[in-house]
Amino acid sequence: MFWRLISYRVPDIFESMATDEAILLDTVRNKKPPTIRFYGTNPAAVSIGYFQDMEQDIAVEKCRKEGIDIVRRATGGRAVFHLNEITYCVVAPEGEKIFPKDIAGTYKVINGCIARGLGYLGVKAHLAESTWSAPSKNINPCCFAAPAKNELLVDGKKICGSAQMRKRGGFLQHGALLVSFDARRTASLLLRHFTPKEANELKSSTTSLDEHLKELPDIQHVCEKLKYGFINELGIKLKEDKLTASEEKLKNDLVKKYTSANWNMEKKRKPDKTER
Repeated sequence: MFWRLISYRVPDIFESMATDEAILLDTVRNKKPPTIRFYGTNPAAVSIGYFQDMEQDIAVEKCRKEGIDIVRRATGGRAVFHLNEITYCVVAPEGEKIFPKDIAGTYKVINGCIARGLGYLGVKAHLAESTWSAPSKNINPCCFAAPAKNELLVDGKKICGSAQMRKRGGFLQHGALLVSFDARRTASLLLRHFTPKEANELKSSTTSLDEHLKELPDIQHVCEKLKYGFINELGIKLKEDKLTASEEKLKNDLVKKYTSANWNMEKKRKPDKTER
């Protein structure tokens, strides 16, 4: 059985979030094989985790003044500034034997594929052994401030931040692989009370491809290596394809949600047990 590959594109963040969710809904509904997708973001944007408080967790007014789009993801986790990166998305139906039933186990499998792909570029990545825990209640709202268990590190610094959502019938995991990283600008957008110290702390915990390669390859070349990371790590076959008609319709409907103030501004309540 072939898995589907949707090749790299650069839509806006609202379309991307709608596309990821549309693929999940259609996969669950029709029990389809897994999909892997790569994309960028244009214009630059900030995405916040499903349970975050937008007004409290990011510098909303600064983002608006700089023309930075803001969206609430359907997945958990913390805020990400989407600019010079490659975002991956993996959607799979329930019962796909390659993936464990738990979140941490799925992180391990998927990030192992990305690590293998990075290895083909000459970048040696490894999985975080444990989830970082904040020493106080003042938890940094930025995704790249600290790794979760089985997220990707290079030389001890986080290079790829991921988030996941599960529903009966399947799961969606997506994440941002940093091509380059501006700690000061990222901190100024994601921290309401930004200081140079916080920017330095973010820089010390984060890395990007340009810090480990003498010359940055073309984005399509990076995606090709990542593709073979999945193929060779999992022993699967990939067939390049596009969204189906039903996925396109779902995506167009979901864009309305992701662009609405109600969805983006309203803080979501956590159930008793939540995903990361």
